[in-house]
Parts: sequence; C-alpha cells; structure tokens
Amino acid sequence: MCAESGPAAPAVSLYIHVPFCRAKCRYCAFFSQPRREGALEAYVPLLLEELALWAARLGRLAVPTVFFGGGTPSLLSPQDLERIMGALRRHFDLAPEAEITLEANPESASLDFLRAARSLGVNRLSLGVQSFRDEELALLGRPHTARQAWEALTRARSAGFANISLDLIWGLPGQRESQWLETLRRAVELAPEHLSCYGLSLEPGTPLAEAPEEERALPPERELAHMFLHTGELLEGAGYLQYEISNYARLGQACRHNQACWEGRDYLGLGPAATSTLGALRWTNPEDLRAWTELVQTRRIGLHQRETLSPEIRAQERLMLALRTTRGLDLAEFRSLSGQSLLHSHAAIIQALRQKELVRLGKGRLRLTRTGMLVSSSIIRALGFEEGEP
Repeated sequence: MCAESGPAAPAVSLYIHVPFCRAKCRYCAFFSQPRREGALEAYVPLLLEELALWAARLGRLAVPTVFFGGGTPSLLSPQDLERIMGALRRHFDLAPEAEITLEANPESASLDFLRAARSLGVNRLSLGVQSFRDEELALLGRPHTARQAWEALTRARSAGFANISLDLIWGLPGQRESQWLETLRRAVELAPEHLSCYGLSLEPGTPLAEAPEEERALPPERELAHMFLHTGELLEGAGYLQYEISNYARLGQACRHNQACWEGRDYLGLGPAATSTLGALRWTNPEDLRAWTELVQTRRIGLHQRETLSPEIRAQERLMLALRTTRGLDLAEFRSLSGQSLLHSHAAIIQALRQKELVRLGKGRLRLTRTGMLVSSSIIRALGFEEGEP
C-alpha cells in the first residue's frame, strides 16, 4: 500500500474509534473501557501518529465522510478534537461538504464541547439516548437520565447543530410495546433529523447477558415484532423515512457515512478495534490498547492479520448489506460481482418469499418488505450463504 501517481485516489471514508467511556454499559460488546487518568492524553498522540502513517502510505486521500465512534468521543477535550481535525485537514483532502459525525453521550456533551466541535467542522451529532425512561436507563447501565438526554439535545441546538441523530434501543427485558412507543413519541417531540432504533441483542460476555434470567428475559417474539412494525408506522407518520432496517431520517438527512459502508465503499478505520476495507483488503486493529500502541509505534499497524476478500465473499457481503437497506440489492451489480443471476440460482426461494410478501422485485432490485426485515437474517442466509428454501 503506497501513494499512487496520476489520477486522484478514490474517496475513502474515515472511522475514528475513541475507546473510552465513563462507565461500561451493561449491554455493550464494542471495545471500550472506563476512562482512567492519563488515558486520553496518551491515546491522542498515537492516533495522530497512525493517521500520519496512513497518509504517508496511501497519499492524500479524498475524504467525503468522517465518523467519530466509540466508546464516547465526547470525552475528548476541545483541544484534543482540534488537534485531530487539524491533522485530518493537513493529511487528507476533506471535502468542503464532508459529513463529519461525532457520537456523544448526554452527560458528557457540555455546551462548551459542543460549540467547539461545531466550530471545528463537526456537522452531525449522534446522541446516545437509548431510552426516555429512567428505569430502563438504569437497567442498561447508562450514566445519564432521561432529563439529561433532553437537555443535551437542547444544548446541541444552541451550539448550532442542525443535523442531530438519536440512538434508541427497543426490546428491553420486561419492556412492553406501549413503553417503547412512549420513548419513541418523546424522541419525535424533540424533532431530531435522524433516529437509529436498534433491537436489543444480548451479547455473550456482557453483564446484561449474564444477569439472572428474570432480569434479562426479553419480551415475547410477537411483542418484539409489533414493536418493530409499529416503529416504522409511527416514524413514517411523523415524517421520517426508513432507509435501513434500524435507521430513519427526514428527507435528505440519511447518514452518508453509514450509507457508504452499506454500499460497499472503501473505508479506513483508525484507533484500537477499528476495521478497514480498501478494495479487496481488510484488517482490524487489535482490541487492546497496548497491542494497538505497539503496532503504531513500530509502524506495523494494518500490515498484520490482513485478509484478501474473495469475489465470493465480496458478493455475499454486498447482498447482506444491500438487503438491510430499503433500496435493496441491485441484481445486475450482484451478477457482475458473483458471476451468477440470483433470480436463476435461487428462483424457488425468491418465489416463496414473494408469495409470503417478505420480498419485492422491481426496477432491477430485490428488496425486503418491512415484514421481511423482521426475519432478515434468515432471508439473507438463505439467499447468500446456503442452499435450499428458507
């Protein structure tokens, strides 16, 4: 991997992982750890070193989107964020209209931080609200209250953010559909431009997954199905368009960074645990601060444990990601990637799915219906990863 001469390099989205939190949430399986003294002060110079290293290898990349994820990026100081944004502009061609998203938690998104972020070019804020019910926030181990979430959004508007997303989680242990819809209505009242509504998954090794049965018992499948279907109905009635299984946005406000990933475009991940995909190459940084530090300092970051994605894997991933979106799978593109016609190779399965009103065909695309999205994993597995009918 080295800089190329000639035509400009293709656009590459950047993901920056900030692996620190005030406290680890009970459901979270992402790599993060409670912030300890001096941790961020040691992390930022290493991140800047990693960024400069990739710029030296790849040349001056065109960057249409940047996403600060975590962890809790709002734990960065305004000075840290200024150093990172300065380095991005120094080493890469950050498009004038680039979408720059930063994840923030309500309790750490101070007005001073939000104003600084906005002045530095961050133009999209993703607030980790999860619920507007304090008892549910306590169950999840969130370090904020429902009132603090409302106050954070108010501060974000005051700081000049005109593109705000709220993250919410449904299907919590003991939750009833009426309680979830209450949270959803409160979110709509705050008029964010975007909503991400994720069904809770009990990930192995997390405190919530290992809690006593009565504490982690999820709602019945029928109630979960109603939560999902009524989420779409409520949000569409409020002017939000579903563009991916878990994501809804006002017209023109879909997250461009995530869309790039779902469309199979190249992205470069910086920080521990961040994944990168450039062409047919993929690698993931170590989920360990010491191991990541050593690889950055020895200039070996991204050069170990790389895999080359075969055409078959790339076609399977394209199918999997595209069917999560409401645009669906471009059948001609899939044929170009895989060398096969999905309509011919899986004719019986697709016919069965159409009869059950789980998929639709039209304008050269295969799409899941909202009911089909309820069983998306089974459909995707049947179409892309196994033979036989679902």
